[in-house]
Amino acid sequence: MTPSLDSAPDLIDLLAAMENPIARLAAGKHHDPFEFLGVHPSPLSSEQTQWVLREWLPTAEKARVKLQNGEFIELQRVPNSDLFYTILSSQVYQTLPAHYTVSWCEGNGIWHESVSPYSFLPVIGELDLHLFSEGRHWEIYDVLGAHPQTQDGVAGVCFAVWAPAAERVSVVGDFNAWHGLRHPMRVLGSSGIWEIFIPGLQSLDLYKFEIRHRESGQVVVKTDPYAQAMEMRPKNACKVYQSQYEWQDQAWLEQRAQQAWHAAPINIYEVHLGSWQRDDAGRFLNYREIAHRLVAYVQWMGYTHIELLPVSEHPLDQSWGYQTTGYYAPTSRFGSPDDFRYFVDYCHQNGIGVFLDWVPAHFPKDSFALGRFDGSALFEHEDPRLGEHQDWGTYIFNFGRNEVRNFLIANALYWLKTLHIDGLRVDAVASMLYLDYSRNAGEWLPNKHGGRENLEAIEFLQTLNYEVHAQVPGVLMMAEESTSWPMVSRPTWMGGLGFSMKWNMGWMNDTLSYMEKEPVFRAYHHNELTFSQMYAYSENFVLPLSHDEVVHMKHSLIGKMPGDDWQKAANLRLLFAYQMLNPGKKLLFMGCEFAQWGEWNESQSLPWELCDVPLNRGVQLFSRELNHLYQQQSALHQRDFEHHGFEWVDCHDYQQSILSFMRHSDEQSLICIFNFTPVVRENYRIGVPQDGIYRELLNSDADCFGGSNVGNGGELYAQPGAWMNQSHHLDLTLPPLGVLVLEHVRS
Repeated sequence: MTPSLDSAPDLIDLLAAMENPIARLAAGKHHDPFEFLGVHPSPLSSEQTQWVLREWLPTAEKARVKLQNGEFIELQRVPNSDLFYTILSSQVYQTLPAHYTVSWCEGNGIWHESVSPYSFLPVIGELDLHLFSEGRHWEIYDVLGAHPQTQDGVAGVCFAVWAPAAERVSVVGDFNAWHGLRHPMRVLGSSGIWEIFIPGLQSLDLYKFEIRHRESGQVVVKTDPYAQAMEMRPKNACKVYQSQYEWQDQAWLEQRAQQAWHAAPINIYEVHLGSWQRDDAGRFLNYREIAHRLVAYVQWMGYTHIELLPVSEHPLDQSWGYQTTGYYAPTSRFGSPDDFRYFVDYCHQNGIGVFLDWVPAHFPKDSFALGRFDGSALFEHEDPRLGEHQDWGTYIFNFGRNEVRNFLIANALYWLKTLHIDGLRVDAVASMLYLDYSRNAGEWLPNKHGGRENLEAIEFLQTLNYEVHAQVPGVLMMAEESTSWPMVSRPTWMGGLGFSMKWNMGWMNDTLSYMEKEPVFRAYHHNELTFSQMYAYSENFVLPLSHDEVVHMKHSLIGKMPGDDWQKAANLRLLFAYQMLNPGKKLLFMGCEFAQWGEWNESQSLPWELCDVPLNRGVQLFSRELNHLYQQQSALHQRDFEHHGFEWVDCHDYQQSILSFMRHSDEQSLICIFNFTPVVRENYRIGVPQDGIYRELLNSDADCFGGSNVGNGGELYAQPGAWMNQSHHLDLTLPPLGVLVLEHVRS
């Protein structure tokens, strides 16, 4: 059925009226195809007695539209164009469904059909646009991106993307043969947001955005910044994704929100999922497989939390995840987003928290991702003195732009709220805080006051931490910040950055520097062990021995230790004990706990076979004993951030390289004595606060740990007589390169 016009001149006028929009569509320059495509009153009918239906079908040879009664109206092609149209009388218009179905044939005799996207009104509301423009739409991930939904009873996917410098944006994918002119989107006023609802699409369909810059005419194909799933590298298309997962961790989340985490044991096992374990053929495990293996191991070892190196989608394995291209998408290397949900859920159901490394400081320049997203410097600064990291070859986010801040803060909230992550370790905070970070004079721009502080980044971090703590009580925000910036872990209302904790890089550097020295020289560097107590309570500190210390020719932890193999293992046990017994929460990178000899290699599994070697097994068992001791003894974690939780017994015995201190809680006190030389110290006297019996809770030189079994027979009796400002004393045998932990048993 083909309606006809009464006169040819009218048809000529109609075609003339369509000439300019057709040219713009053909050139990919139409910023609002909805004003032309779909059904509109005919420009030749002043009283709306005729309607024009138009569809842009670049791959079609013929097309038709279906009426309510099942009949078809054949569409006519405008000569020398990809526009198909028909003129409807008012009577026929009444029989056309509000959301009508278009069928087309591409020349192979096979007909395709779909409800027209151009029959739908905008999906995104004014409030969403307003909040996003102000940078305060904390659930913008539910608006932008690709979301399966039903509009007026029609199932499909709503696509939306922010690209204010674009002249045209289209959705491309398998469903339209990746043809950039097939599904052009509408722009929503001056918001810079483009959207379209495409019926018939569903979860797991592949897509990207094709974007034409309005000034240069450059056309780029980009992944969706808000994509919640992506293809496995080296492919990089986005996937429409709708979670079907049903969480089972409500009890964990409720307990987390009420926990007094300051006084709780937090002992973190830092993990790179791609190299912790692999299958027998060297392939990646699925998130679900890893969950069962990793949780069983972490529980046996006595860690409280897992911290994942970044699992946001990234193209390069060698970047370890720190060159992020899919901020909202768990990497497909290990399975689907719901597989990742299972991983987190399984950890929670088994009492293990999950932290995530998060990278808001910079992003890579890959052409398919965020860099110059709409042809302009959208997420980054235009000026490379502000917008590029010279060391890493990456772009720096423009923290002063509302929509960019919104993108990042909403992303943090997405991982914490939607994916149930328990906290974020924010990478490279120092690079965000200083405008002259790793730059020479003339390579950076000062702030409005002439200073080097990045005021916009400071505001971003404060807003980030405020919103996270307000919206997700109980989660933790940790800063990797390597300078002396004040109040990193103090509340924003005090002028702090608002983090929960800060990595203590000074403690880590000083301690490793000391431990790498031959014991004969340690006496001259005693202050490297004691200095950290000068600032230990200025922040809420995590004591890290992280992945950064076992790569790039720095050697493994046991490889850093001096001496023969026995001394190396003894020194490593001593290092682990010094970390665990000092104030502060703890972090250790995978493989270090069983004394991996080689540097970490992200391309292969950890060498688990070492756990069958007596030396390595001894270190692993000692790590396990330390972890369980830390959890069980309140003195080792209850007052981590309070100066009265720590008391020196003797910090001055540099000549013998011996340190001793007490750790206190409300219920108990423990005495920790360290001998940093391979010399057995007989009758070494230390002061203790009361008389009675003291028991060895831990001796790192026990033979079960690979030590020489030098000790004190398990129990000691305090003698009257003041020593080291204490009322009583003990005469001890200190094991070589060893540590003792003593507990007062009874008077």
